[in-house]
Amino acid sequence: MLFDLVSTDTQPLLSLESEAKNKTTGVSVVICCHNSAKILPETLTCLANQQTAGSVIYEVIVVDNVSTDGTAQVAERTWPQNHSIPLRVVREPQLGLSYARHCGVGAAKYEVISFIDDDNRVCPEWIQLVAEAMSRHPEVGACGGCNEAVCETSPPGWFARYQWCYAVGEQWTEPGDITQTRGYLWGAGLSIRKTAWEQLMSNGFRSLLVDRKGSSLGAGGDAELCFALRLAGWRLWYEPRLRLRHFITERRLNWQYLRMLNRGFGAASVGTDPYEIALRDNRLGIKEWLRRTWCWRTLATLKSLVRHPVKLLLSFQRPLENDPDVLVLENHWGRLAELLRKCRRYNQSVREVRQALWRRAGC
Repeated sequence: MLFDLVSTDTQPLLSLESEAKNKTTGVSVVICCHNSAKILPETLTCLANQQTAGSVIYEVIVVDNVSTDGTAQVAERTWPQNHSIPLRVVREPQLGLSYARHCGVGAAKYEVISFIDDDNRVCPEWIQLVAEAMSRHPEVGACGGCNEAVCETSPPGWFARYQWCYAVGEQWTEPGDITQTRGYLWGAGLSIRKTAWEQLMSNGFRSLLVDRKGSSLGAGGDAELCFALRLAGWRLWYEPRLRLRHFITERRLNWQYLRMLNRGFGAASVGTDPYEIALRDNRLGIKEWLRRTWCWRTLATLKSLVRHPVKLLLSFQRPLENDPDVLVLENHWGRLAELLRKCRRYNQSVREVRQALWRRAGC
């Protein structure tokens, strides 16, 4: 079967069970869905077949985010009757991945929340490994793993080079703390500590990004959350034994889609700028202050955009497939358009993040 998962963990499950902590650890799996009826069943099947020790319990929450294809009904029909693990469907009426995540966290019962996308097929030990990682490292606010692509059709030749755009591949070179190295984790398979989330929200954190919204290619909500957790004093952890297969449809395996994806990344970078600025040196010299302003960043983006004038003009008329410069240009286009849209809010957002109550002193 195309989506059958074989464990890549060299450690037997019995060993995992023997190492589990005596106290019960709960994991709430949150799947945010918008018109996911066709791809959701495989994801739920993998979650229904999890292998866990007695000290680990979990639940599955499907967030129906304005679906019109019967996603909720498909989820309820797919989940095995009389399964010991409960599945609940909740509805979020405001379209957008960030809104759906908030809804899912609000419905979650347990301390560890694992965001699984509707096209993610997790390994059989996923729940067990997530619970162990978060239990053993109480300083960790979020952890992630290694994602593998499962493509609906044969991927194009350029796919391996740009698979990271699809949240596919190793997230770091070795397991452990990546707070000061990579500095963020992909949203596909991102697990967070509910205490950390609630700490942010209770102290006034509000997302600057909506992330995906229906079929739009917005992005950045995962990086924004990771940056906010870091500023609040939490650590990020990479556990490569956490493995999932990311199903990628034929529609997404084309150059035009990849171009638009990179344009979305550029737009999202405007929303994450305030966090990256806050994470850097806090010196306020004149030059450093200027570099943080909307004017400076807009001019810098425009300068980067026109660095390749001929290729810029050609990119409007031709796909220029497999040309990395085209993806960079798309990123700059997306960033410039968003900077112009946020001209009145940009500097204010930078100040708000720098002065936020949810930040830990010294971060």
